[in-house]
Amino acid sequence: MSLKPPAGYGTITATNPAAAQNSKDLTFTSRANPQTSQPVYSARISQSVYPTRRPWPELFSLTSFSVPYNYADAMARIKHNISYFRVNYAMAVLLIVFVSLLWHPVSMIVFLIVLVAWLALYFFRTGPVVLFNQSFDDRLVVVVLSLVTVVALVFTHVGLNVLVSLIVGVVVVGLHAAFRVTEDLFLDEETAAENGLVSVVANQPLRPTSYTRI
Repeated sequence: MSLKPPAGYGTITATNPAAAQNSKDLTFTSRANPQTSQPVYSARISQSVYPTRRPWPELFSLTSFSVPYNYADAMARIKHNISYFRVNYAMAVLLIVFVSLLWHPVSMIVFLIVLVAWLALYFFRTGPVVLFNQSFDDRLVVVVLSLVTVVALVFTHVGLNVLVSLIVGVVVVGLHAAFRVTEDLFLDEETAAENGLVSVVANQPLRPTSYTRI
């Protein structure tokens, strides 16, 4: 009675070196060739072209506030938070301006007309603003819409109301931006990876494993 092991018993499978090399080449090519992959900085570009409204609970999280260490820390927080929460801040300032116009019906009607432009060109748009085959940055759109809003309301003889409401809005936004910590806010995927959001386990090299096929 012969005891011959079945074919393939006790053999160790090995990967094809040529296939592995081809896989590495393909991976390297897909990352290096900009014509066959998405742009590396697409996330950063989308932050300046497409406005993003952040969740309101994230804006008002009580556990995310602290007193800045010094003036430099406060200015760094303001700069970062304005870039991160710029859509939310714009909504807040427009709400303050709207409240200041409650006793001025004509000015309120003008404001609502201008608000339609805000909704179409900033808050709810799904692509960049293009004029004469030129796309405009998100910040430029905010500046132009702000100027149009102020000028339109000034012509309705509520210049003092607009000035006071803008001052109140700037103070509210500045205080929030100065006291809101920024350690948990990432403007793009690359910044998130640099600040440790991506798990370090993902960066560990995989150990080669072998198994016995039965």
